[in-house]
Amino acid sequence: MNPPSAAPNRPNMKLALGPLLYYWPRDTVLRFYEAMAAAPVDAVYLGEAVCSRRHELRLNDWLGVAATLREAGKEVILSTQVLIESGPDAATLHRITANGDFTVEANDMGAVQALAGRVPFVAGPHLNLYNPPALQWMAGLGASRWVMPLEMGHSDLALMQAARPAGLQTEVFALGRMPLAFSARCFTARHHNMPKDDCQFSCISDPGGLMLQTREGEDFLVLNGIQTQSARVCNLIAELPALRALGVDLLRLSPQSQHMINLIALWREALDGTLSPQEAQSRMAPLLPGAACNGYWHGEAGMAQLATA
Repeated sequence: MNPPSAAPNRPNMKLALGPLLYYWPRDTVLRFYEAMAAAPVDAVYLGEAVCSRRHELRLNDWLGVAATLREAGKEVILSTQVLIESGPDAATLHRITANGDFTVEANDMGAVQALAGRVPFVAGPHLNLYNPPALQWMAGLGASRWVMPLEMGHSDLALMQAARPAGLQTEVFALGRMPLAFSARCFTARHHNMPKDDCQFSCISDPGGLMLQTREGEDFLVLNGIQTQSARVCNLIAELPALRALGVDLLRLSPQSQHMINLIALWREALDGTLSPQEAQSRMAPLLPGAACNGYWHGEAGMAQLATA
């Protein structure tokens, strides 16, 4: 297995590409990751983390993509599903956690239980690690990396970092529509007046999710099958100095259907110091699928966009 290396004092943070949250056609997914093999990202998360009905790629397909990306020099992590609803879901989870080759991101406590004491794993952003005792407990179970919950601000992260167990890496969700909630009900199917069990895989028609607006016509949330996302796009590029000062190891960029290569390149330039965070933020604005936000980072409403101090 290839566990995440512990190097908390390295001079530069790494870029991680999060798991694909949308349902895309098989050929689109394969072309996307073919491009990612040459992109300047250090780590790539793979697998179906949202809905088990999405079958364009099966686990063996994801393992094939993982092998290709590892040959390209990427650290590869297999993500487990966030909401386990059935026996087949649990069986797939156990196949992932027992793969014996790639590190696993545990996105629910069932995955943690399957991994604890056996192999190092990544504690995903949906495990509700909001205080130092919880973080220390997770590290004791074998976590070698944790992903900060999306609602956590920089002041709370500072407290977590001060108490972080030795050798535990910290990853922060830094770009993308935020996955806010998961439900047993499929909102996309409901929108199309279909039952969940006969959804006809309708979410494949929305490569960036389905926008939900208020009665006043303002973008509010994005429906992505059983997942609800923010309408605004989290972008912490201007917070790079603060992220660095806090000792963050990896920054997670969530895949989007357009301009991903360009966005990654801008992040890489900012990390390498060849482009200022402010200039990178300006260049990113027209490449994002919606208006940017950073409210949670500043302890405010998540949809807010605040100036960096």
